[in-house]
This record gives sequence, structure tokens and C-alpha cells, in this order.
Amino acid sequence: MCGRFIQVANPEKIRANLSGLEIDEAAAGVFRPRYNIAPTQDILTVLNTPTPTLTSTHWGLIPFWAKDRAVGGRMINARAETLASKPSFRDPFRKRRCIIFTDGFYEWKGKGRGKTPFFIRMKTGEPFALAGLWDRWTDRRTGQDILSSTIVTTEANALVSTIHDRMPAILEPGDYRLWLTAVPVSETALAGCLKPLSAQGMEAYEISGLVNSPGNDSPDCIRPV
Repeated sequence: MCGRFIQVANPEKIRANLSGLEIDEAAAGVFRPRYNIAPTQDILTVLNTPTPTLTSTHWGLIPFWAKDRAVGGRMINARAETLASKPSFRDPFRKRRCIIFTDGFYEWKGKGRGKTPFFIRMKTGEPFALAGLWDRWTDRRTGQDILSSTIVTTEANALVSTIHDRMPAILEPGDYRLWLTAVPVSETALAGCLKPLSAQGMEAYEISGLVNSPGNDSPDCIRPV
């Protein structure tokens, strides 16, 4: 799974990774580096609108048909293997895909109180793209529209499998445009984007327990121990 990650690269750096990107001014205006993003918080997300747009979404997918937004807390991740069959993810997989750029993510090794946190990133330190899905939910009481998202997960690669059996689906740069296309595309082609990324360009190292509390949000969270 993917239950914590960071977003340090600013919107302009994300645009450098995705030419032609539109940036929502409101989302850009409140941006700050985040070192310990937890479920149900707002995250920077690139939506597959006709012109891909970077905006803010609620992390935890709220299907448009949901009766209560609380359901989003149970859908922070979506398994790549069942996107086409799960009712909550089937329609977004076909029509509403997104990319969540991150500079690294966290995973825990072990069980119970003996879990050890690790930080996983690219060796270059550059941001990379996580495959995601998004939806728009309207609160019937207030009329408020809420954009929400989930991170797609897949089998762990050789590096991450030493820590956990799942990892976020990291997109190759050559797949960005396909994943973000707003026109119909085959599910087979989309599924081909979700294979585990090669471990060759990645690294993982042990960190302190600071990350265990969402209240800790500083570069100290990613310092090696």
C-alpha cells in the first residue's frame, strides 16, 4: 500500500516534468513543501482534464455516487489488478485518471510495535509520478463540490519487496500522456502502465519514528538514522 508520502517539488518543477500543464492558482498559492502527508489531507494532483491541470484533491476517493464523504478514508489506495472490476474504481479508471507527483514515499517493515519506517525515493532525488484516479463528489446538504483521489498500488519491485509486498504504481515518463489522456483508450493499454517500476534507479533507507505521527512535518522525517 501507500499510506504516507511527501510533496516537496513546487508546481513549476512539476510543470517542467509535464509540458503544457495548467496550474490552478488557488492550489499554487497555498503550496508548501510537505514531508509527511497522511490520508484525508489535501494533495497536489494532475487531473486528466482536456488540458492536464494541477490542482488540489482530497486524498481518499469519494465516488460521485457516495452518500457520505467519510467513505474516502477507506479508499486511499486502489489495487491495479482490480481497477476494471471494483465498482468504486471502474468508472474513474476508464475516464478520470490522475498523476500525483512525489519526491518519495514511506513504508514500514515488520509487524506490531516492532515496525521500522523506511523512506523510498529515486537515487537522483528528483520527483516521480504515481498513478492515481480521481472523482468529483457533491455534498447534497451544502452543494459543495469535492475533488478526491486515490493512489494505485501494484506488486513491489525487488527493492520495496524487502520492506513490503506492495508499492505505489510509478509511471514511466513515456506513459504520462497515455495515463492523462481525456479520450477513450483501451483498458489493456492503461493496465500496461501499472507494472512495478524497475528498482535500479531507486533507493530506500531507514528513518526515525518521527514519521509515525502526522503532526511531524519537516525534513527531519526523511533523515537517515
